[in-house]
Amino acid sequence: MDEIAKMSLVQHLEELRYRLFVIVGFVFGFSLVCFAFVDQLRAIILLPAHGLSLVYLSPPEAFLGNIRLAFSSGLFFSLPIILYQILAFILPGFYKEERRVLVPSFLAIGFLFYLGLIFGYYVVFPLAINFFLGFAGEELVPMFTFQNYLGFFLRFHFAFSIVFQLPLIMLILGFLGVVSYKTLGRIRKYAVLLIIIISAILTPPDFFSQLLMVGPLYLLFEIGMVLIRLVERRRKRA
Repeated sequence: MDEIAKMSLVQHLEELRYRLFVIVGFVFGFSLVCFAFVDQLRAIILLPAHGLSLVYLSPPEAFLGNIRLAFSSGLFFSLPIILYQILAFILPGFYKEERRVLVPSFLAIGFLFYLGLIFGYYVVFPLAINFFLGFAGEELVPMFTFQNYLGFFLRFHFAFSIVFQLPLIMLILGFLGVVSYKTLGRIRKYAVLLIIIISAILTPPDFFSQLLMVGPLYLLFEIGMVLIRLVERRRKRA
């Protein structure tokens, strides 16, 4: 805290510029590497679709889709660097006791983000894409454009990476005393309604994807309640 107090506004801005420069550099660098392996990345995102062939309808669509896929993958691999740079910038402004909470919280953000992506890729997304491919037949042949499939894939997985932060958010709010286990228990039925609304906002605009989001999100809500109860019990013992 003393270090941050000695820094001037100009020094703060210089520090912020340096951190942003590092983040942009790593994202750009990882994106270039991913662009070199974009064919392999495209094969990875097509694995859950079991051999689905994509098409493109305009001359630049495939090129722009490859850039989008490479940049998204660059962000994926750069997340630990991004979180570290944010933490390194804000950490000097907190006391030692606060840092003990802040550092594990940032580690948990990264872990839950990747856990959400993995859960979405291996568990939920195959169910969703196979459900939609199940409508195919002799008179109805699935022909997804590269951009449409990529957009659906990215939105779907980004939504799961975000909702997996729910237990951490609830734990922090419980630690700060903003919410309690009893309060959440009383409003559980309203929480279910809110979960349905959030699922409708985060997932692609189809009922099946929203339904696949509701179950895991409610389970994460219950996990968050258990964590809050553990915090309250520990506080009482202390």
